[in-house]
Amino acid sequence: MHGGASWLRRHPVAALIVIGTALRLCFAAGIGLGVDESYMVTAGRAIGLGYFDHPPASWWMSAGIAHLTGSEAPIVVRLPFIAVFALSTFLMARLGTWYGGRRAGFYAALALNLSPVFGVTSASWVLPDGPLDCALIAAALALAHALAAADPGRVSRAWITAGLCAGLALFSKYSAALTLLGALAYLILAPRRRALLARPGPWVAGLLALAVFAPVVAWNAAHHWASFAFQGARAEAAHFHPIAPFTVLGGEALFVLPWIWAPMMVLAIGALRRGARDDRSFLLLCLGAPPILAFFVIAAWSSQRVLFHWAAPGYLMLFPLLGDWLARRMAARDGHVRRTLIGTAIFIVAAVFFVIGAVRTDALHPLLVAAGARHDPVLEGIDWISLRRELAKRGLLDRPDTVFAATSWRDGGKIGIALEPRQKLLCLSDDARQFAIAAPPARQIGKDVLILVPGAPGTLPPDVAGAFAGVTRLAPLSVRHGGRDLLPVGLFLGHDLRRWPAG
Repeated sequence: MHGGASWLRRHPVAALIVIGTALRLCFAAGIGLGVDESYMVTAGRAIGLGYFDHPPASWWMSAGIAHLTGSEAPIVVRLPFIAVFALSTFLMARLGTWYGGRRAGFYAALALNLSPVFGVTSASWVLPDGPLDCALIAAALALAHALAAADPGRVSRAWITAGLCAGLALFSKYSAALTLLGALAYLILAPRRRALLARPGPWVAGLLALAVFAPVVAWNAAHHWASFAFQGARAEAAHFHPIAPFTVLGGEALFVLPWIWAPMMVLAIGALRRGARDDRSFLLLCLGAPPILAFFVIAAWSSQRVLFHWAAPGYLMLFPLLGDWLARRMAARDGHVRRTLIGTAIFIVAAVFFVIGAVRTDALHPLLVAAGARHDPVLEGIDWISLRRELAKRGLLDRPDTVFAATSWRDGGKIGIALEPRQKLLCLSDDARQFAIAAPPARQIGKDVLILVPGAPGTLPPDVAGAFAGVTRLAPLSVRHGGRDLLPVGLFLGHDLRRWPAG
């Protein structure tokens, strides 16, 4: 025991990684794939240079390990994302050490792990945010080393690394461009750094980032700029919503955790007041501000709901400031800060195991019924494997050339996980997203199609029915969990697909 405690004291970051990884493995094994995860795994089975929703990095990670292992079990497809976050924790410790010393580095990494939007969801789920965060931290760390060189404008290994990591961030999620614009803003706004814009280092880094991102541009050009158009539409103006930016800010605080978010914002304001006089704080502020400000402003007019985690990369860059503050408070034996850190760790661990228990035992069902809840959240936390069993009993999975279809991309992901990867799955919807590219319905013209409609056992959307020569209603299925039926699923056989789109 004494030796173990001594090792923990000597290697706190390594201990943080080991403990955090063990908890995430439990979480990954304990619940099924969420709606977005199921969609990415199912629609991403066909590997390409681009995808409708996001650049390829996260799609390749889940598809790669599924092909390698022959399994799409939740813990399997989540493994690369858990591993990437372990690297993110190490890199954040290094970035915090650059900013304020080793203790600051440890507390920056600890706070990152305690923040749910980073340490729980991005750290373990099949989402583009995990590889995005890791690449952005690596790029920021490389940039910091490049700027600290005796001749910062010279092309060096640090500038090359910064460029490649920036490219990987863009290869993960388009919003990485906001953080990279922050790096450019820093070079322009910091008086003693402006001369670097006339030197080759930053430009070589920029060209390398674009080179890594180039395949995504090529894919978009070959697909009518589908992905750029889809993401760009989220910033289109509709109506002025004066309250929405503050709602988004409040949601971001909730996702980060209010007692982490509040001191982080105070420290950011302090860095803004000091400006370029405090070079390190100013660099992190310039990297972090664009995502936070951009989505705050976009929320005021966007026709679509701005999701709270979109601005997370902005807060990511402020953890070194928070880590330094926490290190100083802990050195001063601040009991309140110590209790808050311990309490937050207990809260996060308890919440993770509560979610696992609630999903696996269906323990919340009586409470949901008593409250009159119209939606059962357990549906999103389980894989709909019961559908596979029912289809197999009816002999509907015996033929590999059988074509299945969902009527929305959300249902398509869940249904796709329930089916075997070899089964053909279409999405008969005007908003089919990646399904429309991975499995175009037009390629199945003349085929019979088994259509699954969750929540509507007796109803088939008119536009879908009109695409076939005829439709036969079959006995419905059910998503079952914990010995009860959670969701009825209509089953229809569409005869002779004649056209798609139906109109």
